[in-house]
Amino acid sequence: MAKKTLGRRKFLALSATVGASALAACAAPAAPAAVEAPAAVPATDVPAAPAPTAVIEVATVAPVASGKPKGGTLRIGMEGGSATDSLDPRTYSDSVMIAAALTVMNGLVEFDAAGNPTGELLESWEAKAGAAEWIFNVRQGITFSNGKTLDADDIIYSIGIHRGESKSPAKGILEPITEIKKLGDSQISIKLASGNADLPVLLGDYHLVVVPKDFTDWEKPIGTGAYTLESFEPGVRLVFKNRGGYWKKDRGNFDMVEIRNIQDPAARTAALQSGEVDAVNRLDPRTVDALMKDPNLNIVRTKGTGNRFCFVSRVTEAPYDNKDLRLALKWGIDREQIIKQVYNGYAVPGNDHTLDALNPYYNTKMAQRVYDPDKAAFHFKKSGITSAFELQTSEGAWGSAVDCAQIYQESLKKAGITMGVNKVSADGYWDNVWLKVPFCAVYWGRRLSADQVFRQIYGSASDWNDSNWKVPAFDDLVMNAAVELDNAKRTEMYFTCQEMIAEDGGMICFAITDYLDGYSKKVMGTEPHARYDLNDDRISEKGWFA
Repeated sequence: MAKKTLGRRKFLALSATVGASALAACAAPAAPAAVEAPAAVPATDVPAAPAPTAVIEVATVAPVASGKPKGGTLRIGMEGGSATDSLDPRTYSDSVMIAAALTVMNGLVEFDAAGNPTGELLESWEAKAGAAEWIFNVRQGITFSNGKTLDADDIIYSIGIHRGESKSPAKGILEPITEIKKLGDSQISIKLASGNADLPVLLGDYHLVVVPKDFTDWEKPIGTGAYTLESFEPGVRLVFKNRGGYWKKDRGNFDMVEIRNIQDPAARTAALQSGEVDAVNRLDPRTVDALMKDPNLNIVRTKGTGNRFCFVSRVTEAPYDNKDLRLALKWGIDREQIIKQVYNGYAVPGNDHTLDALNPYYNTKMAQRVYDPDKAAFHFKKSGITSAFELQTSEGAWGSAVDCAQIYQESLKKAGITMGVNKVSADGYWDNVWLKVPFCAVYWGRRLSADQVFRQIYGSASDWNDSNWKVPAFDDLVMNAAVELDNAKRTEMYFTCQEMIAEDGGMICFAITDYLDGYSKKVMGTEPHARYDLNDDRISEKGWFA
């Protein structure tokens, strides 16, 4: 049966005039059909469809009869792990733990291949007038790996650990929640300080996975996912075993899953080519053209939705509290050279904020900032900065972060600016460097909602505001945009948000890459996804062997 879809503007107007708008959908397929790239064109591209935040769409992920082969061990080689990793969802900051969590646990909301929110453990929902109060229906008949039946208390607890005194990265996006109330064993209500049509999208944040009420033993996670954890060596590997009887009947097809942390891109590529692993993320753009010719491999490319690579300064710390220095650093980076030399054209220039051109609220009126050593020199002189400063970078940030930093260093020299580059240890980078040093390499994954981007990355209430750029006028603008019924006015507000960040903030977002996944030809279920690579970090759940 068809899913019910409403444009955001129509949805808000409807909810404002007729009261509660039921958006619960009828049964929908649990996952799109797998698309294997044809041999003649091994790279598969995501179609340029409207970004998901243009609609409010709800669909259930209903169990269906499975005709997919089951069995075997899926071995995944991934960048994005650390020796400090934990399965506590309040700590996730990179891809290995996101993929691991979704192997054992389920989220509140899932996203389909185009990026539309669909029901997972929250099966369906409706909003009352103005979208400030929501009713969510908890999926029934689901059991945790310890045998407990999922209920509303588990949902409320799993959201609650990210609120209050929590240090969770999801705290900022949940800040507008004023009340979560149990209406019954399979229903909850959520009230917001002000209306927000994007609430289901926000509840799809990867930190918001579900565990039983009062659960705290993160070394032995209990979830409703297809697998249970067999072993975990942080920064090395995780092993999972299929627990059987998964509620999504066409998923959870492997007997075992192994996720190996392989930080070096050359080593990941070699492991894939040799058959040591069956799937890898973040292939090196400089060598991927050759891999596309390998008849034993399937390369999946997702255009324009990949990681946002940045160098971020904390604007409250000298010398980066000087706006002219920040502008000098933004004008002084040669984005095109980095894209050409490091990413082999598999990227587009960033514009010093993390929205991409596929988002419907992307500012199309704002000129793309380009390399201009004269402007960089002008602002640097105006800043009056004479003290030395350095950028800390590491392969622990992302595989080519050091290469990008070195090109940046050389481009600044042409503006008469001397910047030190300090290559630091990859181990514990996200715990020891990010959010702690005044200027460092950072990457951000795609967020499907402009509201989530602005709240989580730049909002004053967010613990992940890595530039420490806290501007009350910006916070107010984001809050007001969320309740604005006129989409043209909301668009202008979000345009202004991007201009404020790019002009005044501490982020230099210089490239947005394509996702480049590599798979053995025997791995199916590898279609591109609008959010993250490896089929939204769910290949262990969605995939199967041919």
